[in-house]
Amino acid sequence: MEKELKPWPALWALVIGFFMILIDTTIVSVANPAIMKGLDLGTDYNAVIWVTSAYLLAYAVPLLITGRLGDRFGPKNLYLVGLVIFTLASAWCGFSGVLPGGGIGMLITARVVQGLGAALMTPQTMAVITRIFPPDRRGAAMGLWGAVAGVATLIGPLLGGVLVDGLGWEWIFFINVPVGVVAFILAARLVPKLPTHSHSFDILGVILSAVGMFLLVFGIQEGGTYDWGTITGPMTVWGLIISGIVVLIAFVVWQAFNKKEPLLPLKLFRDRNFSLSNGAITAVGFAVTCMALPLVFYFQTVRGLTPTESALMLAPMAIFSGVLAPFVGKLIDRINPRYFATTGLVLFALSLFWYSRLLTPDVSIWWLLAPSALLGIAMSGVWGPISTTATRNLPMNQAGAGSGVFNTTRQVGAVLGSASIAALISSRLAVDLPKAPGGATPSEASAGTELPQFLHAGFTQAMSEALLLPAAVALLGALIVVWWEKPKPPAWGPRSAGAVAEAAAAAGAGAGAGAGAGAGADAPVAEPVGATTHGSHAAPVPVDAVTHGSHAADVPPATGLAPDEEPPHGVHAAPVTD
Repeated sequence: MEKELKPWPALWALVIGFFMILIDTTIVSVANPAIMKGLDLGTDYNAVIWVTSAYLLAYAVPLLITGRLGDRFGPKNLYLVGLVIFTLASAWCGFSGVLPGGGIGMLITARVVQGLGAALMTPQTMAVITRIFPPDRRGAAMGLWGAVAGVATLIGPLLGGVLVDGLGWEWIFFINVPVGVVAFILAARLVPKLPTHSHSFDILGVILSAVGMFLLVFGIQEGGTYDWGTITGPMTVWGLIISGIVVLIAFVVWQAFNKKEPLLPLKLFRDRNFSLSNGAITAVGFAVTCMALPLVFYFQTVRGLTPTESALMLAPMAIFSGVLAPFVGKLIDRINPRYFATTGLVLFALSLFWYSRLLTPDVSIWWLLAPSALLGIAMSGVWGPISTTATRNLPMNQAGAGSGVFNTTRQVGAVLGSASIAALISSRLAVDLPKAPGGATPSEASAGTELPQFLHAGFTQAMSEALLLPAAVALLGALIVVWWEKPKPPAWGPRSAGAVAEAAAAAGAGAGAGAGAGAGADAPVAEPVGATTHGSHAAPVPVDAVTHGSHAADVPPATGLAPDEEPPHGVHAAPVTD
């Protein structure tokens, strides 16, 4: 008997590392003042900002490549290598202030290595989910994956505040070491070693994608630092951005003309749902990154909340998202995910609009928890449905490539959102903040630690207006997902058309044998071995196990159905309702 895969234990092992990566994208922002003080940076804000920027840059640029490497060398292998790099780099970050030659330069270098480790890990989590969960049971897994993303948005700032206040900034990195060790042991034991697929290595594609992504992400991410003008000599921000776009266009052209095996299989985009899902996750990445900055500025600058208290104001979002996302995940295995994603994104936009209307200098702080709760309900219907739809029709031998594309577009959306909201806040503050008494500028008047009272109304108005940008982008995401096609029947797994056909054939053979033995025409037909009984929902193939063999083939089994024809209805097939 062939060994059974255990998808759920493997998924829980993977989300520990995924959770650690997501926390590390937000936890450092809370520690920036402590890092500046601990490393004697004075007021060098640009240097400490690079602690975050370097990580995000090293994380975003290689995602296309590392996704494809997972297909070639195995997602488990790449995940474990990335986890080791990430964990060791975390320790390096923590010791960067005391090692010989240490300082801000060493910390930034260690963060680059940490970002590379994260880039190796991230595409593999989705690739493993795609390969071990059948398409019609993948929703619950993606629901958990999305719940982890939602909870991490709260835990990062909270944990950062507690560690910095209690133990010092170094511990926001040291905390990753024991977590990384546990994650490695669990992944090594529980994540299955999946078959690899032989791929030729597209060297030119790797170079073009890396250079293009670097120029584009660096230009967008650092544009505000250089006032969207000259960086040095003839090099300008817009020159880098345009150059990055040109190189990426050359990359796409090369992928189209590459006669061997391209780094990015463009045929993936022939699947309308995959293409639209990438557009939707770009919008989500943009909006999620945008929404936090105006709210945190308002909570801390106008209302005087501490970083920990500010994070708690978003607690309803994390709680509702974390609790509801797994339930939504189970439902989207049976109901068209388009309904959940469209509703979720519309509620996402409405919650941000609600925030925008509520923000005033003296509004009751308790009222501001209501749109946070609505935001959590909205997010529970966003991550899982989009991820499930993106991966539903991915071929097994290109799961890593598809996951790399999906995570790249999400990260590019986040970078675009970060740059856009920073520029919008600056422009709205210039318009909405009044002149200080005596003719001083707002920046001069607010040079102290607290914003003067006379600036509260103008500052709040600017933050309120800035929230309309992520609201508009979330609404754009809803307009994208509404064009999703109805999900196709699963290509493999116990509910696939091939499995149903085999079960029906077995039932027919059993009935024929019974008739030949004199059982009579009225004898009951035995339930097929592979069938799921309707009344008890009990299946010989366990819910958390996918068997190797004919049902797990990379190539979808022939079904004899026309492209638009419904799969067999009844006790053996649970069609997705439109």
